[in-house]
Amino acid sequence: MLAALVVIASGIGLRDPWPADEPRFALLSRYILDSGEWLFLMRGDELYSDKPPVFMWLQAAAIRMAGGSLRLGFLLPSLLAALGTLWLVYDLGRRLWTHRVGLWAAWLLLFALQFTFQSKRAQIDPVLLFLMTLANHGLLLAVLRGGGAQAWGRAWFAAGLGTITKAVGGLSLLLLAPAAWAARRGWPGVQLPPARLWSAGLALFLLAAAIWLGPLLWFALRDGEPAHREYLHTILFHQTMNRYAASWDHHEPVWYHFSIVLTLWLPAALALPWALPAWWSRLKRRDPRYLLPLAWVLGVLVFFSIPSGKRDVYVMPALPMFCLALAPLMPGLSRRAGPRRLALAFVAGLGGLLFLAGLAMWLGDPGFERRLLVRRGYQPDEVAHLAGVLALAGGWMLACAAWLRTRRAVACAGWALAGLWVLTSLGAYPVIDRYASPRGVMDAVAARLGPQGELAAVAWREQHLLLADRPVATFGFGPQPTGGAPWSEQWRRAAQWQAQRPGVRWILVLGDALPGCVDARRVHVAGVTSRRTWLLVPPGAVPAGCRWTGPTKERPSG
Repeated sequence: MLAALVVIASGIGLRDPWPADEPRFALLSRYILDSGEWLFLMRGDELYSDKPPVFMWLQAAAIRMAGGSLRLGFLLPSLLAALGTLWLVYDLGRRLWTHRVGLWAAWLLLFALQFTFQSKRAQIDPVLLFLMTLANHGLLLAVLRGGGAQAWGRAWFAAGLGTITKAVGGLSLLLLAPAAWAARRGWPGVQLPPARLWSAGLALFLLAAAIWLGPLLWFALRDGEPAHREYLHTILFHQTMNRYAASWDHHEPVWYHFSIVLTLWLPAALALPWALPAWWSRLKRRDPRYLLPLAWVLGVLVFFSIPSGKRDVYVMPALPMFCLALAPLMPGLSRRAGPRRLALAFVAGLGGLLFLAGLAMWLGDPGFERRLLVRRGYQPDEVAHLAGVLALAGGWMLACAAWLRTRRAVACAGWALAGLWVLTSLGAYPVIDRYASPRGVMDAVAARLGPQGELAAVAWREQHLLLADRPVATFGFGPQPTGGAPWSEQWRRAAQWQAQRPGVRWILVLGDALPGCVDARRVHVAGVTSRRTWLLVPPGAVPAGCRWTGPTKERPSG
């Protein structure tokens, strides 16, 4: 747990929320703190109906606990959820097998690339992972260890919380399908609870879901607001069933999630050539401790492979059960030459790749990597700094491989990956943040406007509102793949807004959304973030009747 704290918490306080999702959730969390509204959250001037607000509640509470510090608070829910998930996996390994197996399961999960990366991000998925693992924990203990009513009820309640955190949280209950099959076939050690506990479990599931759905339905159906009813339909149907049945983004081939297992679940997935026959052997012996987690992992992979829209995080909830099923095999596999050589090759290969990439950025002129970073706006000294971080991380991994070698290759992978995450977090975050975060842009805007200036935004991103030092008028968000406010409509309303008080009102606009009729000589360049140029349109630069028909060809020079 100490190692997990060091690896996952490294970098907290060194960066702002980064696109695409982090600024959105942080903006909504700050809206809760500023307005006191916790049910119908606003993104600018629009209701946000893409995700339930449970994660934003947790993030708002964390920011409040951090004394109002956004940088310290916005990552805390992910950190705590990751630590909780590691403890649950350890506890399952300990209870179903031994203390040593529990440690193996936790170590495998901690250094799985997808788990560590997502645990260091402020997204919904780490919290969802904790709740679904908590549900799996309770079900496995109730079915395999006679955990009784307490574990059973905890599982159903956690599944309900997972469902209102992200709609797929209820999938954790599908673990009961292989459990029922094994019980019917007479597998030893499998015992389903009596019927009364099933009813109690369903009641607890509904109780947990009612924490959000109850107030939502009460207010949306009683207050008569059309926007609230539209919100209800969107979040309960469009963003769940429609997203699954008719995905409108992230289209990937049917085998996509299986490729995620072979890449983002490394280094644990390196054991698969030896684990697959070992699992088959234990399943033939009818050992339910392997059947239940493995069947659930396969079920999750198949479930998310059906729709055309796929993302790597969709299958992350299956990763803890994968590590749990792999952990009992690791004491034996770690003594075999083949797995040790493969683990050492993984460390040396990844370390060598990072080391050579760092050297190429540092010494290559005009190397591809260097030109890529310069196009993003980095200064030469910052490119050199990032190159040094990459080379240092790669050198650390190569040093681990040279020092620990094949005999301690598994420990080598742990030390190497721990150093990689800590070095990149502490070394790269401050530099990347200057370009992934618009803090510099918004500081420049604040200095230009002065204390009396008023600000509106067109074609904005959530991070601009999040880091603004004053209220920002907005006129819809978009355009988006599924709708939103077109730039032309946003600009029309913004121009009207500015004309009402032309002496003090300014417009922050994406460079590509600046109309050609605007006097480009008077427009100020606020800055560049994430390869996008942001412009500040002063009072008087917009002629009467100016409309957006396409981006301007004359770019501001100052």
